[in-house]
Amino acid sequence: MNIHFISIGGSVMHQLAIALKRKGYQVTGSDDEIFEPAKTALATEGLLPKETGWFPGNIHPGLDAVILGMHAKGDNPELLRAQELGLPIYSFPEYIFKESREKTRVVVGGSHGKTTTTSMIMHVLREAGQAFDYLVGARLQGFDQSVNITDAPVIVCEGDEYPASVVEKRPKFHFLFPHIAVLTGIAWDHINVFPTFDFYLEQFAIFIRMIEKGGHLMYNETDATLKELVEKTRRDDLQYHPYQVPQHTISNGLTNVTIDGVETELKVFGAHNLLNMQAAWLVCKELGVDASTFAKAIGTFTGAAKRLELLAKTESTVFYRDFAHAPSKVKATIEAARAQFPGKKLIGILELHTYSSLNEAFMQEYRSALEKADEAAVFYSKHALELKRMPELKKEVVLAGFAKAGLEVINDRQHLESWIRSRDFADAVVLFMSSGNYDGFDIAAFAASFGPKAE
Repeated sequence: MNIHFISIGGSVMHQLAIALKRKGYQVTGSDDEIFEPAKTALATEGLLPKETGWFPGNIHPGLDAVILGMHAKGDNPELLRAQELGLPIYSFPEYIFKESREKTRVVVGGSHGKTTTTSMIMHVLREAGQAFDYLVGARLQGFDQSVNITDAPVIVCEGDEYPASVVEKRPKFHFLFPHIAVLTGIAWDHINVFPTFDFYLEQFAIFIRMIEKGGHLMYNETDATLKELVEKTRRDDLQYHPYQVPQHTISNGLTNVTIDGVETELKVFGAHNLLNMQAAWLVCKELGVDASTFAKAIGTFTGAAKRLELLAKTESTVFYRDFAHAPSKVKATIEAARAQFPGKKLIGILELHTYSSLNEAFMQEYRSALEKADEAAVFYSKHALELKRMPELKKEVVLAGFAKAGLEVINDRQHLESWIRSRDFADAVVLFMSSGNYDGFDIAAFAASFGPKAE
């Protein structure tokens, strides 16, 4: 197979390019900008383009496929040339499906928890010695790639609801056609793409209708919106597996869970992660993993990158970093920390960084998200607003949206550092929640100055 990638430097595009090269395919690619870590990863594999930019000469009749990255524009010269030659053009998920037609396809969708649930499944299958391919939105300890394509009989995919490409604007998870599907929950997000909740909800209904006939759907029945959607969308030709928070205990900051009569201690915590774990168990069970094997494996799972990731720990203080940014994710993270460490002061620092979170009309969705924090700050940079060409977001709008007593709203990097450094961290749990980088403030280094990351 001879394959060319348009926008090879993308976070998952470069991973797929490497995976296909390792499979033995001839792979080329182009991009107008390539940043780390993609740049070094591509160079190591001999796939880094010699020049940046778009070159129609890269596109020729000998190509078996052109894979189009999400960041390529509709007038991309290489795309136009591929269309002119009538070459097969695939979005990322369309090509994943092409490579997995003969595999058992597992797809994890939902507004929150899909990366962690996918990572849990991957971790357990690896520990159980099963061969599988995968696609996940974060780096996971023990896996050198976030995408892998081989001749394995199973593929485990995180199913993203974001558009597939500039040519194919339908959500990515509409192209994967699972045999085993998971829906973790539904909470409106990405309002720049899904302007109304009903339109967002319909994307999940379409996903349910695209599960292979006779397939399995694992869904979080504690989410009333999801439960109603499942019950009215498709009831006659699927096998349904509703799930809830499993039996568990919390003592001295540690969570123990029981799986089909087998007890194990977890390294992750929170009701949302217990739900994720239960979904992962149901999937692994369908793939032939028994309860004892699952329990032993899940007890060693430390989480996906930036998902309640432990940054540092002292005798009295714990620092975590979390990818939480959407309202439901922020609330779940805050409530998880409160339940796990009921006697400690809870300090939450949330960065608003996405189109939705910086949108004045969306701010009311955050009401009560930070309610259980003892001290909380919301930070957003004026630079992020400028890059996204969004209007000014006034502090009073943020305050009204969150409706959190004592909330500090900050839009200046120096003010952020000053506020953080002025906190009393004695006997506290500190949560840094963001999909951004706090305008360059190194939270990992800050946390490490208090103590090392615990093993």
